[in-house]
Amino acid sequence: MKTLSVIVPMLNEERDIARTLDAIAAAAPGAEVVVEVIVVDGGSSDRSRDEARPRCARLLVAPRGLARQMNAGATTAKGDALVFVHADTIVPPSFAGDIAAALADRGVVGGRFDLRLDDDVPLLRLIGWLISARSRLSRTGTGDQAIFVRREVFERLGGYRDLELCEDLDLARRLKRVGRVACLRSRVTTSARRWRERGVLATTMRMWFIRIAFLLGVPPARLAHLYNRGGPVENEGQRSVSG
Repeated sequence: MKTLSVIVPMLNEERDIARTLDAIAAAAPGAEVVVEVIVVDGGSSDRSRDEARPRCARLLVAPRGLARQMNAGATTAKGDALVFVHADTIVPPSFAGDIAAALADRGVVGGRFDLRLDDDVPLLRLIGWLISARSRLSRTGTGDQAIFVRREVFERLGGYRDLELCEDLDLARRLKRVGRVACLRSRVTTSARRWRERGVLATTMRMWFIRIAFLLGVPPARLAHLYNRGGPVENEGQRSVSG
């Protein structure tokens, strides 16, 4: 791997996007690869673009929706590998080097990072650990875990399917069918605001139910309606079903 393209979809993330992009920039110098950062905006009405523009190689605008935005970024990417980082996710300092090391094994088609939530409440720390453990056992990751993939594999799979929800789970399932998936021990840190605003138990149960229903074939459009019940959480349309 010579070049890594980091694709960051965003929508009204002026509060978090600078911190996310600064963490990516800080992680790049330690890797023996060129890192390009592509931010794909889904129509923000705040100062997200102003915050992102000086911190990325390219700032694109695409139709709203995680799958559409990430596919738009992948289309313009120059990297041998792609990694998709949510706008409220902070990558570790070893981020780029960890991906390069994992993909040095030609049998590995992609992977994901372990996860922690940005809250030191013991229960939320446990949830982060359980998400990582579940993901390691199933060899599938969610969008919150910074999924990475070889470019040729991503193109062969047709990229993300245009689903209203669970586009990350869908890609992860297809990914592990074509090769080995690396489950990295280094951790990304993502926002716990869903759990804080909707309740830890209720949020966890909702996510598990949606995951199981998706695997059983329930249409993502129906699952998206369930996911948004209980009142909106800020930028909920830009979130993954972790858990």
